[in-house]
Amino acid sequence: MTRVLCAMSGGVDSAVAAHLLARQGFEVVGVTMAIWPERPSGENGRAGGCCSLGAADDARRSARAAGVVHYTLDMREPFERHVIADFEREYAAGRTPNPCVECNRAIKFDALVAKADELGCDLVATGHYARLEAAPEGGTALLASTDPFKDQSYVLYPIRRDVLERVVFPVGGMHKGAVRALAREARLPVWDKPDSVEICFVAGDYRDYLRTARPETSAPGPFVDGAGQVVGEHRGVAFYTVGQRHGLGLAPAEDGGPRYVVAIDAGRNAVVVGSRADALRDILEIERPNWLAPVPEIGRAVGVRVRAHGPVAPARVAHVDDDLLRLTLDTPAFAPAPGQAAVLYAGERVLGGGRLVRTASRDRARQAS
Repeated sequence: MTRVLCAMSGGVDSAVAAHLLARQGFEVVGVTMAIWPERPSGENGRAGGCCSLGAADDARRSARAAGVVHYTLDMREPFERHVIADFEREYAAGRTPNPCVECNRAIKFDALVAKADELGCDLVATGHYARLEAAPEGGTALLASTDPFKDQSYVLYPIRRDVLERVVFPVGGMHKGAVRALAREARLPVWDKPDSVEICFVAGDYRDYLRTARPETSAPGPFVDGAGQVVGEHRGVAFYTVGQRHGLGLAPAEDGGPRYVVAIDAGRNAVVVGSRADALRDILEIERPNWLAPVPEIGRAVGVRVRAHGPVAPARVAHVDDDLLRLTLDTPAFAPAPGQAAVLYAGERVLGGGRLVRTASRDRARQAS
């Protein structure tokens, strides 16, 4: 009998994943990752978030209902060292991180495979909404979910190709409504539990968290325009992200239109503002790409997504090596934010991706020259 390690976060998706695998005749071992470090204040993250103490109890009850054994895996130290530290460091540098991507890259899947080996499991399962199929070149291809509103293929690009060979997504081809209906039918105790949509290790507003963890991110500084002229005072770089319009407290731009955040210069503690046109970018530079398909050649047409549920924009590969991928967009995109993931697609298939580190505009480069 094939033995499967199923990650159970305490939510309905992973509970149904475990239930489906058990119903299909697999020997299922449920595992919940304990990832929230204790804080001196006693704060231990978001009470209802994934992998919290309460969520571990939910996962245990769901495992019992599905007829599978359950373990808790202590990942608090590596989670704090990789995911939380990265979150704090990126915001302090004026970038906008995605903790779920970093968790998948640095923690989740490698740890699950290691635990699977320890427990004699052949496969690893999660409740992610994404699909897998045989790749034409051999191996496994990662595809978007059939439910576009729940698709999580964007945050899964960091999985290594050798790890992907051992992964299954039991609910990846289902729609959320069907997952909840199945959970209710199977009498899983979390069938009506709300989805977790916030940063799992932050209780409350992430900016309040950063005020304590990285006080420098809340230091006031200047709003400046593209010419470097001071046009106001900001409340701290943690309060802003590229593309932001609301909450700036600034008078309209000279053309009468609203101002947007177009860049954050953490070194000078300055937030650069401009018009919507000033926030358009058509050159994206991505560091250390991870590939789940053959590396695309220079000039190849691809699709790129720079927000988890944003559109896939047509682009071309301008440069690629182990350290850097450069794309040129067919049409400028509004405010792609450094720090976020940029993920490449060919149709529904994820080719790979990496962290967005720089953006630019070809029009401005030509004007400057």
